[in-house]
Amino acid sequence: MAIYHGKARGKISGGKLRSNRHKKRFELGNEPTLTVLGKVKRKQVWGMGGNNKSVLLSGNEVDVTNPKSKVTKKVKILNVLENIADPHYAQRNIITRGAIVVTELGNARVTSRPGQSGRISAVLIQK
Repeated sequence: MAIYHGKARGKISGGKLRSNRHKKRFELGNEPTLTVLGKVKRKQVWGMGGNNKSVLLSGNEVDVTNPKSKVTKKVKILNVLENIADPHYAQRNIITRGAIVVTELGNARVTSRPGQSGRISAVLIQK
């Protein structure tokens, strides 16, 4: 079933709001892409303006930036420690923006949106 991002058909009072036009293609949305920890898998989805978006379905590498030395390295993700979007996402190893992942360099907070951008970027958490 399609996800619709247009105006609702109901009034606050409970009455029906009569639409002056039908639903449009640009008002369609997608199911959320829950990027999981695993072998790298990508998918191309339709975007606005005839563009395509690369969506990351699963990934196991992250670009980690050290804020002190300003150096970025690509390292393996070992585990998902915490996810502020949903506590159950950490148990299911789902990576979203703001998730804390355990890497070879230490713990890092994800700063990119893997389900939207198709890559995982993170910043090393200083102790």
